[in-house]
Amino acid sequence: MSGHSKWATTKYRKGAQDSARAKVFAKIIRQVEVAAREGGSDMTANASLRTMYAKARDASVPIDTIERAIKRGSGELEGVRYESIAYEGYAPAGVAVIVECLSDNRNRTGAEIRNLFNKNGGSMAEPGAVSWQFERKGIITVPRTFEEERVMEVAMEAGAEDLSDDGERWMITSAPADMMAVRTALEEAGLEPGPAELSMVPTSTMEVTSESEAKKVLRLIEALDDHDDVQNVYANFDIPDAVMAAYEG
Repeated sequence: MSGHSKWATTKYRKGAQDSARAKVFAKIIRQVEVAAREGGSDMTANASLRTMYAKARDASVPIDTIERAIKRGSGELEGVRYESIAYEGYAPAGVAVIVECLSDNRNRTGAEIRNLFNKNGGSMAEPGAVSWQFERKGIITVPRTFEEERVMEVAMEAGAEDLSDDGERWMITSAPADMMAVRTALEEAGLEPGPAELSMVPTSTMEVTSESEAKKVLRLIEALDDHDDVQNVYANFDIPDAVMAAYEG
């Protein structure tokens, strides 16, 4: 998770400072709608919807708001139909980037994402150009107040693949199919796991040691992440803590 995990930390702090709660809610609700549309409104039979429901509750989205989103997705209520689209490209310094969107207008979203890449020193790429450098994984975090050995024992027994130190949290990686089982085991053990997230984890990273180049990379990632249609941005950068701290400052 080098690079991506550090960016997640940066965005967490920035989000708290900017009070960007409404935008977070809107993005999660889109994900709930799409999950309900693609797999139905029955959470016992729709694993994707179960995951999105848990994510929405962890983000403190009101239950009635979630339920309306499920009904819109399943067709019980009228609503906009969103389409899942993924774009690939490069940030400055050759950093690989994947942008996952939910859009009601593919042409508009594609043009706007391309413009963001171009304006911020990056470039769009053809489908498949960078996705081979990532793997889909389940990600769960646990506060570092809990002992590493205990967290690892519970997580591994439930099917986790790896545990790493994310600075402020333990980060647990699993296969997507095992993610919710791992989170449930952590909950039952009283280890207070954070939201379970499906993520694209880089198989290798691009080291960016220049402060000026790092700023260019992060500005592009932030511009993409702030777009209303963008749900997730993944990148394989590895920026030293000191350089990341300077950007956050």
